[in-house]
Amino acid sequence: MTACAITGGVTAARGFRAAGVSAGIKANGLDLALLVSDTSATAAGVFTTNRAQAAPVIVSREHLRLSGGVVRGVIVNSGCANACTGDEGLQVARDMAADTARLIGCPAHQVLVASTGVIGVALPLAKVRDRLPQAIHTLGADQGPTAARAIMTTDPFPKEAAVTVEIDRKEVFIGGMAKGSGMIEPMLATMLGFVTTDAAVPVPMLDLALREAVEVSFNAITVDGECSTNDCVILLANGASGAVVNESTYRPFVEALSAVCRELALGIVRGGEGATKLVTVNVTGAANDLEARRAAKAIGNSPLVKTAIHGGDPNWGRLVAVAGRAGVQFELSRAAVTIGDVVLFKSGLPHDEAAPEAAAYLKSKEVTVGVDLGVGTAASTVWTCDLSADYVRINADYRT
Repeated sequence: MTACAITGGVTAARGFRAAGVSAGIKANGLDLALLVSDTSATAAGVFTTNRAQAAPVIVSREHLRLSGGVVRGVIVNSGCANACTGDEGLQVARDMAADTARLIGCPAHQVLVASTGVIGVALPLAKVRDRLPQAIHTLGADQGPTAARAIMTTDPFPKEAAVTVEIDRKEVFIGGMAKGSGMIEPMLATMLGFVTTDAAVPVPMLDLALREAVEVSFNAITVDGECSTNDCVILLANGASGAVVNESTYRPFVEALSAVCRELALGIVRGGEGATKLVTVNVTGAANDLEARRAAKAIGNSPLVKTAIHGGDPNWGRLVAVAGRAGVQFELSRAAVTIGDVVLFKSGLPHDEAAPEAAAYLKSKEVTVGVDLGVGTAASTVWTCDLSADYVRINADYRT
């Protein structure tokens, strides 16, 4: 029952259609996306931990509560976050849901809303309303790639993934799309993720599965340590395959779901603002899982570590310094640092003779760094990227 990767994205699962159109919210390009299930789907969502939450986050949470986790569609715009926009912004988000619901034939609370873009700018509802009928008209099972492009902001490429897995002796499809490039930090950040499956999954089990999958994917990535106002990952399950996920089939379903989420999350890191390298951070030898993840996040967020990797400098001292100040148990005399398979520091002693080999390894587009904290057996993996001058340029000019 191992999941197999397939081509396709958010419409790989049967009974889902998507669309992407240009509404003029951005200066150019696609900026309005729809995702619709042909039948009612159970739904689960995880949202930003930032206390400054955008209108679409508030409305989507409200709709999941009112509907009991039953959803027919999701409307998404890029180019404007509809965040910090007060009561007017909330009304815009509610109107987007209501207008979509009217066109697909369901109650307003069965439509979720997501937005991404500049904070503190009013979302032009008239432009959304003007192009919404076109989006409805172009809905198709082959339009997942268009929708994936419509949700992008500074992303250099769209992110899509899909797998197939056998559940309940039936073939089940799970697919998704995501956006994210900057303001990316574990516990969700400036990213949106939408995942679909044609399995039937009860709401409580779907919620548990999503949280488990997110923990090892979207919550294990970082680009710049920033947590935004709009982030969400939404999972829809419409049962079109006839397969039912229950206690006996839960584990293979979660593993397949995690595979899709992980691929989307890695795509976000690969497409991080200004990124040139995908960096895997492995922390071992921690006292417990929580401390392992905390140390891995600290390393993944360190500007000094990220710039050293960008420059191809095997500066193991920066890794030791971050591990030592991460607020976790750490024993220098038993600690170790590796870059790739190259040991640069171990048991309190440097191995600088290996630096040229490590420097050559750092020229790769995908690299791994490891730190053993020297106190226990717990481990954690976080994915990050390097920090280049392009990151500064992109964010210095973001609004202008």
